[in-house]
Amino acid sequence: MSLHDAVKHGSDVLSLVAFDRGREKHTGGGSPIARNDHPRGPRTSRGKCQSRAGQLRGVREHFYRQVVETQDDQPLRVLAYSLVPSPRARPDEDWGTLQAEADQLGYAIAARLHDVAVPVTTTYFPASSASQGVYTPPWDRPGWREAERQLREGLADGMIVLDRHNISSDDDEYHAAIKHLGEHCRAFLHLVISEEPVAPT
Repeated sequence: MSLHDAVKHGSDVLSLVAFDRGREKHTGGGSPIARNDHPRGPRTSRGKCQSRAGQLRGVREHFYRQVVETQDDQPLRVLAYSLVPSPRARPDEDWGTLQAEADQLGYAIAARLHDVAVPVTTTYFPASSASQGVYTPPWDRPGWREAERQLREGLADGMIVLDRHNISSDDDEYHAAIKHLGEHCRAFLHLVISEEPVAPT
């Protein structure tokens, strides 16, 4: 049984501020959790975390390059996505930051979507070295599924998100989400705050 199947969660609350083109029902079936696809060796804990963050950033940048190489001179269209901490919280501040970042990079925001963070129950899986996500996995959230639908339909080229924790704090879940966007939706992910800061040159 996978980690994804082992933990069942309650429903998320969704608020969409998006153009309404088509009503295709999500049939993606979710994204598998990526496992054992990164090298593990004897390293310090800090070095291992930094190395993993760099690998995740590299995967994300790979899919960005793939999208850019197939684009013409049109501005890239992105979906602004935010994960808010409670049903009462509004994503307006996040969206302001995402809009400023998009403007700076020349991206056009096609839609704004958000989900409400639903904490997962802490579960111990024997013999598992994977860290546990803090919130419901992205593919179990209605806002994220709507974003995937719009990306698959070609309504946007990628997503812009404040930081990786709006997607998942779990490395394997986060990696699976980036890979799913890149391979199945032909889309990229842009983070305002990178997984690992670029070293000064």
